[in-house]
Amino acid sequence: MPATDPRHAEAEYIRGIREPLPPGERVLWQGAPSWWALAVRALHIRKVAIYFAVLLVWRLAALLADGQPLAAALAGSAGLAVVAALGIGLLALIAWLSARTTIYAITTRRVMLRIGIALPIFVNLPFKGIDGAALRVCRDGTGDLPLQLQGGVRLAWLHLWPHVRPWQVARPQPMLRGLREPQRVAAILKEALAAEEPEPRRAQVVSLPARALPAREAPTSAAA
Repeated sequence: MPATDPRHAEAEYIRGIREPLPPGERVLWQGAPSWWALAVRALHIRKVAIYFAVLLVWRLAALLADGQPLAAALAGSAGLAVVAALGIGLLALIAWLSARTTIYAITTRRVMLRIGIALPIFVNLPFKGIDGAALRVCRDGTGDLPLQLQGGVRLAWLHLWPHVRPWQVARPQPMLRGLREPQRVAAILKEALAAEEPEPRRAQVVSLPARALPAREAPTSAAA
């Protein structure tokens, strides 16, 4: 049976993008971040909750120390509690909306990100512009996959946030955040990079410690 001409094969689409991929290009994986992972690691919702909890305890203790009864002290702390609930709820809403509107995709030729809540931005990263990648798997099972770009590729840190590696402002690194199957996604990217250029190349996927990404140290390019 003769091979199918890729020029006449059915066009493939990335979810949320109306334009089809060029002939011969296939989608290897596409997905979205976990909203809770975005809330915890990008918006620091836990730290904000701890901050407000400390303020509430301090406020309640100060009112009790002034001789007010418990009921009055609780009533006097109610306003701060409302502010805390609104602040934490707003962060959770931003994380949820960001996860709902974000699409990550890996094709046979590139990594693509559709990001932005109100105004979607499409970030197109051909493999030839990717100099390396690193994987961090967190304790909750999700993971982050930052991409180190070659020197000629420039992106704005604010345009990418929160899908960007922390503290890498001078040379922003787009990051696939809160991946639910991080090892699988990293393996797909590694195979795609290797297939894109049969000869050994510098772009590799490496593993980082589970606790934290190095803040200012770029990922190495050694094989995982």
